[in-house]
Parts: sequence; structure tokens; C-alpha cells
Amino acid sequence: MKDMYAEFGISEKVIEYCNSKEALIKDRFDEIDRVCEYNQMKVIRAMQKNRLGEAHFAGTTGYGYNDIGRDCLESIYADCFRTEAALVRAQITCGTHALATALFGNLRPGDELLAPAGKPYDTLEEVIGIRPSRGSLKEYGVSYRQVDLLSDGGFDYPAIKEAINEKTKLIAIQRSKGYQTRPTFSVDKIGKLIAFIREIKPEVTIMVDNCYGEFVEEKEPSEVGADMVVGSLIKNPGGGLAPIGGYICGTKECIENAAVRLTTPGLGAEVGASLGITHTLLQGLFQAPQVVAGALKGAILAANIYESLGFSCVPDSKESRHDIIQAITFGTAERVVAFCEGIQAAAPVDSFVVPEPWAMPGYDSDVIMAAGAFISGSSIELSADAPIKPPYAVYFQGGLTYYHAKLGMMMSLQKMVDKNLISW
Repeated sequence: MKDMYAEFGISEKVIEYCNSKEALIKDRFDEIDRVCEYNQMKVIRAMQKNRLGEAHFAGTTGYGYNDIGRDCLESIYADCFRTEAALVRAQITCGTHALATALFGNLRPGDELLAPAGKPYDTLEEVIGIRPSRGSLKEYGVSYRQVDLLSDGGFDYPAIKEAINEKTKLIAIQRSKGYQTRPTFSVDKIGKLIAFIREIKPEVTIMVDNCYGEFVEEKEPSEVGADMVVGSLIKNPGGGLAPIGGYICGTKECIENAAVRLTTPGLGAEVGASLGITHTLLQGLFQAPQVVAGALKGAILAANIYESLGFSCVPDSKESRHDIIQAITFGTAERVVAFCEGIQAAAPVDSFVVPEPWAMPGYDSDVIMAAGAFISGSSIELSADAPIKPPYAVYFQGGLTYYHAKLGMMMSLQKMVDKNLISW
């Protein structure tokens, strides 16, 4: 293996260092595999329950009326997430679009949106209107209120109770950390927050941004009281095969509201051709638990490698995992860029490309993204991205296999060694 890794330009010192860290974490892989096995059975059972057959793989065009494959896919998602209904569509272009569809579909002028976990992910700022943008919720008369997290990353329950008022219609909880270095919330922690909110205002709609968290635990937020869980198919649930799409799973009313926003009133979920990708979406879902398990193992390895070199990691090398993202604070833009160059150099696609920071739409600073992926922008594949601003933290995720994630860690470290950006 040393000779093989040497062909990638990785030094013997880097190989031995990374292998020594891997040896320390093998016992943690057993628990990841246990959760993976549970979720694999959950997916298979949902497919069997809905009598998935070869006929469901046929695609539709045009309006997409009477698409039995699309309907079966959505029933399978609803069963996997333990919800009444689901909207799983290629017409949902990304995770932000899925979240915007759920928000616009279930909010009306005069309503208020509350975020009890602090600032949402950057691309939602323009959806909400925190940063002025054409067509935002703010332009449609929806107000916004935010409760910041406590210094330890926990929920500020007294402030949340005070913030909920007669206008509060929808409460949006972001499970993953986004471009922040706070902890990701476990499903149990989200469940406790939901129970607290229900005691104050039982009728309020609660949505969870579930991006990067699917199949990491045995339960999903929809199993602890969330009315909607929302995510992207080019993240966890697409299993690396979904070429596009997003999902919204939840109550029948919430899904119907989202469907008429995605398409048009009067048509809702009845239209939307599958264009022949139903087979790919289903096969991606089938292998998603295994792909997520590999990504989690890679994230644990990353934390162990870089924490030992003195860099702050969230989660740290020993904490439990509730999404696939590993945040590493490097402190300088140069280290962030070098790390991303290493991830790109480890890719099977576009490995020869050098990523550079750029003014990416939807962000308030330059962003660097490393993603040599089979599906453009797929962050369940080996990828890393970071806003080029203090504290200069990079967000690493994915790897369709654990060994690809391991190679990415070796290459990222080698890039920093070559540029004299770390001290051994």
C-alpha cells in the first residue's frame, strides 16, 4: 500500500502518520456499521412494503400524469422517514430550493418564521430576506425572528419561549452546523426542543433542515415530532447516484402546501415528469446507508488526524456524530486553500483542477469548493468547502467509500506539508 499511495505523491511520513491515527479509531467503526445495518433494513423494508417492481423504473415526460414510479418513490421515502407523505422530485434543484419550497408553501403574508438555533445556512439568508434579495419571504410580508444559541452550543430555552408569539407560524431548526463551528444537533436533542415548543404553541409548524444528517442515526427528526424534514438528493439520501433532486417528507397538509408551491395551485403533486431517473433515485436510496457509513468513518479519521496537529475540530475526535460534516478550523486562508487542493487532487474526476476561492452566488464572502465528483456539486461524494473569512474553518464531508475519504485526508495533509503550513 505504501507503494500505491506513493504514486499519488504521498510521503512515507504522511502515510505512517495517517495509518497510526486510523489504528486508534477502528473500534468506533463497529457502532457505525450497526446503525448502517439498521437503516439498510429500514430502506429495504420500505421498498418491499410498497411493492417496488421493475415497472416502477419506467420514466415519464411532459406533464408526468399517472407516474407510478414517482408515486412509489414518494411512498417509500414517507415510510423511511415515518411520515404521512413525501415530495421527492427532480424538479427540486437543490437543498436550498427544497427548504424554500417548504417555507413558501407553508407561510403566508403576516406570518412569522422563527429560527431557534441561530443564523441559518448562508444560502437561506436571501430566501428569508436577512440579506435583501428579490422574491424573499420578507418581500411577501413574512417576518423573521432568530434566537441565538448559548455559548456552549445549546438551545436558549427561555429566549425561545419569549420569542414565540401569536404570529409565529413556522419554526425552522437547522440540524447541521452549516458554515459555523457549533455542534450538530442529535435527533434526541431536536426531539426535546420540539416537545418544549409544543408545550408553548401546539399548533405551530416545525420544520427540520435535515441536510447531511440522513441515516447517520437510527431515527430521523420526523420520528420525534417534526412536521417536515427537508433535504437534498445529492447529499446523503441519494447515495451518490441521484443526479439531481430534493425531498420534503412530512404531514399530508404540509406536503400538499409545498407541492402547490413547487408546481402550481390546482396541480400540486400530480405533475412533474420523472424523465427516466426513478431507477437511479431508488438505487441511490438503497445504497445510501452504506455510503453514509463510509463518510462518517472518513470524518472521524479527519478529526483524529488534524486534532493531533493542534487544529480545533467540531465534532472532536471522540464525540458522537450526528451528521457527516467535519469542521476543522485552520486559522489562515492559506491552510484552507491547501486542504481543499488536497481533496481535489484525490478526486476521480477533475483531479488535475486546482480549486480557487470565488464569489459564489448566495454567499457573503468568497468561497472555495473542492469537489471532483461524478455528480456536479454532490457533497456526499468526497468534497470540502469553506468561506474565506475568519475563523478560516473548512467543512469536509463525503466519500462514496471510506478508502476514498482516507486518500483525501492523506492528500490534504501532504499539500500542507509541501507548503510548510503545519508543524510536526
